[in-house]
Amino acid sequence: MTSVAESTAPEVPALNDLPARVLTRQELRELVSAIADDPAAWQPHVAYDDEHRHYVCLHRDANVDVWVLCWTPSNDTGWHDHDISSGAVAVAHGEVIEHNLVIGSAALEIKVPAGQSFHFGPDHIHRMTGAAEGSVSIHAYSPPLWRMGQYAISTTGVLRRTSVSYADELRPVDEPFPDDQERLRDAVLGS
Repeated sequence: MTSVAESTAPEVPALNDLPARVLTRQELRELVSAIADDPAAWQPHVAYDDEHRHYVCLHRDANVDVWVLCWTPSNDTGWHDHDISSGAVAVAHGEVIEHNLVIGSAALEIKVPAGQSFHFGPDHIHRMTGAAEGSVSIHAYSPPLWRMGQYAISTTGVLRRTSVSYADELRPVDEPFPDDQERLRDAVLGS
């Protein structure tokens, strides 16, 4: 489920006086950390669902968008990028795991507990999962998200990117290769 915060939502002081330009990665990190440290800004938007991640857009303008994401251990974004946007994540409550894709070995898993944050550039491919029941993270992207890349990795290790809308819920991709890519699909199936 996704929604844009209603005008009756509490004012978020960290969103006042944002620069009228694309934010740097460090500015994004400072923004999400300030919002995570202000429970009144995000608590009214908290809800959990094991089947579909709950997320709410707190703010969106021409230069930045800010989201509240709620996590259970069942929630998994699958591998994705953020197209042309840099981003930052701050964990407000609980713990999430950032998985970083590593060629030739298992993914690097970084547990990010409440009070911690990180930032990344548009070249970053990762996967996010909930580590603890009832976790909440704050995400900001600049420029605002419009498209993202969703990735599938075949059993033979072939990586495939599909462009998706920022409004689509990210989930692991189950069928990595459509029929028109028989050569890759058949390699996966051992045909």
